[in-house]
Amino acid sequence: MTSRTLDSITEAKRVLVKCENFQRTGSFKFRGAWNCISHIPKVEREKGIIAHSSGNFAQAVALVATILKIKATIVMPNNATPSKIQATRGYGAEVVLCGNLPGDRAEKAEELVKQHDYRLVHPFDDYHVIFGAGTTAFEFMNSIKPIDLLLVPIGGGGLISGCSIAAKGLDPRVKVIGIEPKNADDAFRSFQLGERVPVENPHTIANGLRTSVGEKTFPIIQKYVDNIITVTEEQIIDAMKFYWERMKLIVEPSGAVPLAGLLFGNIEPSLIKGKRIGIIISGGNIDLSDFFATLKQKFN
Repeated sequence: MTSRTLDSITEAKRVLVKCENFQRTGSFKFRGAWNCISHIPKVEREKGIIAHSSGNFAQAVALVATILKIKATIVMPNNATPSKIQATRGYGAEVVLCGNLPGDRAEKAEELVKQHDYRLVHPFDDYHVIFGAGTTAFEFMNSIKPIDLLLVPIGGGGLISGCSIAAKGLDPRVKVIGIEPKNADDAFRSFQLGERVPVENPHTIANGLRTSVGEKTFPIIQKYVDNIITVTEEQIIDAMKFYWERMKLIVEPSGAVPLAGLLFGNIEPSLIKGKRIGIIISGGNIDLSDFFATLKQKFN
């Protein structure tokens, strides 16, 4: 998808948007979930699978499990978006709620693995998940090449590590930049220091990006990603507003982070002006209940 307004504002030759908010379950996560779960041996599938997620991977795993007729249990934080919890249950998974501190989800999932011998499906730190996520960039770049600069949101790093491998494989000249909320900037700090730094008390509207970068994803990021920059909460909201108002796209905060980076981030102007820019919208799963409740109150 394109926007002449976006081209004009940025002075890019063309800004091209990959809309994974139109993907099954509303985010890119379906790609990695399918690739990973479909590779699990039948004997392990029969025991059931478990995953932990704030929402998008939860829904993806739930749907894939239903399609493949596998029992799925999903551990979700108790502050996850209500609509995402409801959707995960709607796709057929059992949802187990846990605390919302960093590490709570993984700890609860490991506890249930020991109790029931489930097969754990990690939301990003798994090579099958990474390669599945990478098909986003592979598909994108093959359909609209060339791209000079690819902007990708970064949380645990599954999407950007997979996309950077695919992008550099198709065109080694393409620049790949990760965009991360300033209030959850562990990937940025890790990239600068050259070693993984855990996220501490992330407080961002982009709840899909509150996780620490993974053990498997970080070395890939170091090798293939050219830079990581951060954006503020206000900038993320302004990017969402642009998508909603100007492009008529329902985009969740995490999915709007790359556009925030393009519009407001510290990206070298020479990488943008006159260039073909690719942006990945990672998802569009947002709870609109508060928005519509406000409208109802206004007109009652």
